[in-house]
Amino acid sequence: MTIPTSSRGRRRAPTRIERAAGRAAALQRPRVILALLLLLALTCVMLLDGYLRAEVGGDQRVRTGAGSGKVPDKVLNGGPILTFRGGQATTVSVPAKTIALTFDDGPNPSWTPKVLAILRQYDVPGTFFLVGSMVSRYPGIVKTMVRQGNEVGVHTFTHVDLSYQSDTRIKREMEQTQLALAGAAGITTTLFRAPYSSETDAIDDYSWPVYQKLGKEGYTSVFVDTDSDDWKRPGVSKIVQWATPKDTKGASVLFHDAGGERSQTIEALPTYIEKMKAKGYTFTTISGVLEQQRAAERQAVAPDVGAVRSRQGGLQAAHHTATGMTLYEGKALVAAVAVAEWTLPVLSVGLAIVGVAVMGRFGMMVILARRHHRRRNRRRFSWGPPVTRPVSVIVPAYNEKECITNTLESLARSTHPIEIIVVDDGSTDGTSEIARAAAESLGMTNVRVIRQENAGKPAALNNGVRSASYDIVVMMDGDTVFEPETVRHLVQPFADPSVGAVAGNAKVGNRNTVIGAWQHIEYVMGFNLDRRMYDLLRCMPTIPGAIGAFRREAVLAVGGMSEDTLAEDTDITIALHRAGWRVVYQEHAKAWTEAPGSLKQLWSQRYRWSYGTMQALWKHRKSLTDKGASGRFGRVGMPLVVIFQIVTPVFAPLIDVFTVYSMIFVDFRAALLAWLAVLGIQLTCAAYAFRLDREKYRYLLMMPLQQLAYRQMMYLVLIHSCITALTGGRLRWQKLKRTGEVGTPAGVS
Repeated sequence: MTIPTSSRGRRRAPTRIERAAGRAAALQRPRVILALLLLLALTCVMLLDGYLRAEVGGDQRVRTGAGSGKVPDKVLNGGPILTFRGGQATTVSVPAKTIALTFDDGPNPSWTPKVLAILRQYDVPGTFFLVGSMVSRYPGIVKTMVRQGNEVGVHTFTHVDLSYQSDTRIKREMEQTQLALAGAAGITTTLFRAPYSSETDAIDDYSWPVYQKLGKEGYTSVFVDTDSDDWKRPGVSKIVQWATPKDTKGASVLFHDAGGERSQTIEALPTYIEKMKAKGYTFTTISGVLEQQRAAERQAVAPDVGAVRSRQGGLQAAHHTATGMTLYEGKALVAAVAVAEWTLPVLSVGLAIVGVAVMGRFGMMVILARRHHRRRNRRRFSWGPPVTRPVSVIVPAYNEKECITNTLESLARSTHPIEIIVVDDGSTDGTSEIARAAAESLGMTNVRVIRQENAGKPAALNNGVRSASYDIVVMMDGDTVFEPETVRHLVQPFADPSVGAVAGNAKVGNRNTVIGAWQHIEYVMGFNLDRRMYDLLRCMPTIPGAIGAFRREAVLAVGGMSEDTLAEDTDITIALHRAGWRVVYQEHAKAWTEAPGSLKQLWSQRYRWSYGTMQALWKHRKSLTDKGASGRFGRVGMPLVVIFQIVTPVFAPLIDVFTVYSMIFVDFRAALLAWLAVLGIQLTCAAYAFRLDREKYRYLLMMPLQQLAYRQMMYLVLIHSCITALTGGRLRWQKLKRTGEVGTPAGVS
């Protein structure tokens, strides 16, 4: 850290604020990283949830009419179970009068438990081909399914057609489903059924390599003999009829326990089981079929080996106990999905609340701003007798050599009698000398330049208040310029003896850059429209540092500008409310200020504002339980500030995040239309604010980009501020780099 020097070149001891700079700077980077990590965590949660619900891109078969010349005829004409024992493709048929009940696309929280209840009631086993994403979302159902004695197989993780996927994608689909099964039920499986598959004669040259690859890895691919077509919802009788094998043939029968409305399946299943049992059929699993086939082979070789193993033994053939990293990774996956499943609904509710709050705020702002404008601009409106007596203008300055001359030139044209007090807060760039020279060249005899050791802006303002000659003090920044009529308009509300302070209309002077235009929109729509609303509600939270006027006695009575917070303007405003003074907004008193010109400077400024506001609210928290004027602000103003300046801005970017989420995973068209509708409402409010302030509408063309980029930055700034507040961090005063490009108001376009 550089040791500051005095104007004579001697080293001086750093001030308290400067001593804190090193400590604060060391703490800021971890907090920024934590803010970014929070955003990254939210993004990951949403991506995981989206991945569980829908795959990016289509998952249907995109090519049709594929040939089957590479598929062996014995496979095309064989049974519904395809194995690769010994590296050779072999098909197995279901024995006569035997049914292997299979269910696809589950688990589903509505239908799968009902299917399991029916199977348990009739003591019938089933083989469920499960979608991994659904397994990870509903692990309890799968655990019950396996415990009940049913068999499970892989139906991919996202129900994608593997025929047209890369080897990497195929591997990921299979491994993720196995991890989900391990996390849910502590098992893995060797059974597989491809989405969109049917009978073996439908295998083509695109899907055959997939079955070969998986066969080499030990998977048994399962097809169907008989399809109930229950997904078509043809009626119970049709489902039962279509699921019944011809004559006494055995079959692998397909039903669905998910993927749509399955009430007909639930109704048809008991009827079907009873019918097939009445015809002498037995029910088994896919492993049971394979075990019967192996038993038949053994008996053919050695007739005295014995009969088929029990159904329980058959079930264990396809399942393997998950151990080691597979088990732990599976449990981690299920846990992560549980977090996503819990987080997204909570965020959705929060988003709905924020959406209502945002829309309510817009409506309230427009209605009250219109009322404020009509009331203050009526021909007969008056604050009282015109205020014509001189006032003191205090200009705190720290290294403002680029701007101080423009500031004094604008004050020299004031139509109201003023004295000007420039308080140089230990500048090292010759600000005080430049101010004296400018005053002399302009012939301004009403300028006093006071130099003090660097102590911060609050100390400089307090010095100016103590040195003021008049009972009304106007405070402005050293980079701000006033219009000739600004001071006259600003002090007129003091004709009302209940008014203790007046907020002026701060304008962005350097608005011809993208960042400047974004801030211009924010100043007009956010700050000034807000102040009209707060004025009518008598709970103005902040008088801008760029332009504000105070009764000197009121400022001194509350202890002056406090150094307790970084937002001394918010702090003093709330203190005046609590002391019983009225704070109003004067739209015609305009000041042109130089806004931050880079993202880094903007971040620093807004971070200080946000953190300082939180400090001020915490400092005045007792107003929530106070009586009288203090209690009024605490119970009206403070909740509005917390809701509209902290809570809502923190969650408002979720509108954009959820829009992107919905565009990718849900419905692109509907999500886009919803986002455009919200943008349209914001544009309408902004246009009305621009109309009230008589601003040019062309800057509103930047608003869509502002919503996409600027709002996300403000979100990170607020999160950063919240983390700093929660961790008890301290933040130093941050001097922004000035260019002096904001000159006379007439030069602002």
